[in-house]
Amino acid sequence: MSKEIIDSHLIKVLHTLLTESSVSRTATLLGQSQPTVSVALRKLREMTGDPLLVRSGSRMVPTSHALTLIDPAAQALSSIAAILHPTTTFDPATTNRTFRIGSPDYLDVFFVPAIVDAFHSEAPGAKIEFKHLMMVDGGYEHGLESGFLDLVIGNWRTPPEHLHLQPLCKDELVCLMRAAHPIKPGRLTQAVYQEAEHLAVTTYNTTAWGTIDVELARNGLSRTVTTTLPYFGMAPYVLVRSNLLFTTTRALATHYTGLLPLRIEPVPGGAQPLTYYQLWHDRTHRSAAAMWLRRLVANVAKNLLET
Repeated sequence: MSKEIIDSHLIKVLHTLLTESSVSRTATLLGQSQPTVSVALRKLREMTGDPLLVRSGSRMVPTSHALTLIDPAAQALSSIAAILHPTTTFDPATTNRTFRIGSPDYLDVFFVPAIVDAFHSEAPGAKIEFKHLMMVDGGYEHGLESGFLDLVIGNWRTPPEHLHLQPLCKDELVCLMRAAHPIKPGRLTQAVYQEAEHLAVTTYNTTAWGTIDVELARNGLSRTVTTTLPYFGMAPYVLVRSNLLFTTTRALATHYTGLLPLRIEPVPGGAQPLTYYQLWHDRTHRSAAAMWLRRLVANVAKNLLET
């Protein structure tokens, strides 16, 4: 490696390039032009004596040597930040930074609006961006590890053990259907439930059982899914025009019964409520700004639960 001095900016470009494997995404994240990042990449290649990123099909991938540089670069950036910005306090009222939260769209109708309201009330000069978990490159775990996401909210039955976790609230499973459904109110038995055709939303792995199917199985229930949608917001409008059943959370179902001719029936035999969590990576565990964001989300969940 060249003995030429490498400054903190180049280290930041290096780390972002290697974790994103993309000049264009690096430019976007760092607020720079692609030509500027390309120049920095050429300089880094000269300094390290390695191509760092090479083409594989239609995308770029790090070389084996580049992979060994990711952790040292991250540690260097962390150390530099600790030296240059040693403050341990955070004032949301004066910050102008941008926070990113990963969340599935079943939280859009009741949880996300409440977070947005509380966020802008406490941090009027800041920005908040919600990212659908399906649209985070490398998945939400990579989003947290890379720093692209500050926080992730969801209701997994078994969240990843290597991430920090805080339970937020619980919500029960119910069955949503059109108000004039042939299944009369109070007549949704286990046999009727299992004979009916169901609608489901698949947001992650289309081959694996989702959280709801796992919970139904614990209660000895199964469902025949004949219609699958990519977004929860589409489901209520399909229900209005069909005889499909949709097993979902009460918060989501209650919201749409106030907007559309839909009704709620209990899941036969009952089911354990789902727990909503917020997840974060160790890299932001001690960050004052990230701690404020987590407290805000936890307070929003608590207030929603009380109402």
